[in-house]
Amino acid sequence: MEGTPPGQQPLELILARNLLSSISTPAFLVDAEGVLVFFNDAAGALLGRRFEESGKMPPEEWGRAFGPYGEGGEHIPFEQLPLTIALREGRPSHAAFQIHSSHGDQHDIEVSALPLVSTDGGFRGALAIFWPVADAQEYGG
Repeated sequence: MEGTPPGQQPLELILARNLLSSISTPAFLVDAEGVLVFFNDAAGALLGRRFEESGKMPPEEWGRAFGPYGEGGEHIPFEQLPLTIALREGRPSHAAFQIHSSHGDQHDIEVSALPLVSTDGGFRGALAIFWPVADAQEYGG
């Protein structure tokens, strides 16, 4: 990444992580290569583990650990995920699917992903906000 010293996260990822840390809506943050670089405590509650227990994960690893899965239980390919679309196409994306926690619990969720773009126009990553469908129904959503 131009302008970012080796081994240091781009400013946009640092700021996005600070935002996600302060909200109670489950959220993921990935870098420009799709590596999971953070998820907040609300996401950890759904996933059955905190980010500090998992650490950074490449797409294949977090895909195996959490899903997502379609209605029939089939694994949804990385290329079809809202995060991937936000990263590769530079546009917001939304989808509904299932994730599994580390305890085997299944959660129906809706996900909206947004690309993170620097002021110089370079892509820095993407963030995904997700909402458990059962919670949305509880609140009349």
